[in-house]
Amino acid sequence: MKYLKLIRIKEWIKNSFIYIPVFFAGEFHSSHYHRELFLFFLSFCFIASGIYIFNDYKDIEEDRLHPKKKLRPLASGSIPIGIAFTIMIALFIVGFLISYLLNKYVLAILVTYFIFNIFYSYGLKHISIVDIFILSSGFLLRVIAGGMIAQVPVSQWLIVMVFLLSLFLALGKRRDDLLIYLQSQNLTRKSVLEYNMDFLNAMLAILSAVLLVSYIMYTITPEVIERFQNRYIYATSIYVFAGIMRYLQIIFMSNGSGSPTTVLYRDKFIIGTLIFWFLHFFVIIYIKHSIS
Repeated sequence: MKYLKLIRIKEWIKNSFIYIPVFFAGEFHSSHYHRELFLFFLSFCFIASGIYIFNDYKDIEEDRLHPKKKLRPLASGSIPIGIAFTIMIALFIVGFLISYLLNKYVLAILVTYFIFNIFYSYGLKHISIVDIFILSSGFLLRVIAGGMIAQVPVSQWLIVMVFLLSLFLALGKRRDDLLIYLQSQNLTRKSVLEYNMDFLNAMLAILSAVLLVSYIMYTITPEVIERFQNRYIYATSIYVFAGIMRYLQIIFMSNGSGSPTTVLYRDKFIIGTLIFWFLHFFVIIYIKHSIS
């Protein structure tokens, strides 16, 4: 179990973003690239896990001051640093090797992700706003790589909304870091000193509003309606509204926004909105088209 915590296997769900382009292109059921997508999914998981280990090593002292992060294997001392580094190197070798055998272009994306995160660990995470943008860029790289592998176009709408959503979640995470600092005076991240609650609350409100408006604009755009052959895609907005409202409720009322992944695993309301949103689009893209 401690080794699964070390590689943050729960975070692997983030890498499912590589499947988004092929899903919305309507090619998920007939794509010839499922093998390649799955292998790249594993590749990204291995590289991301290696980076998590490296970042945990760099943050070991700060993590020991954090009420939750102090339980991580390196911060708690349950796994020796030498063993952790051996696992990290093995993950990097296997991850890059798989990507190299797949496609040189997605290898370039994976290398870009790796470089961004190494620089992040070495200091960019201490620069306010820059830290949030680097976190968000990882989701964009996943989506772009998924489109390249499946050879489907990645629309500008998809890029915009993924970026806005990732910024929104990153701000919620940073707000949780600030809240811990204000309550305990334990500085778990230097960039926290460059934020305050008024700024983060305002940015969360702005981003949630922009994200919702962008999603509605996406669903009523003529090219989208024509592509999906459905005038009622806007009905899926209800799930997006409900999910964002619930996440804001968790942030402002429960102060429990520390990890978006943890919220995703634990909050039944958000899980429900995601399931219904996915099923709604699945019916529109696949079942309705197959019937017609």
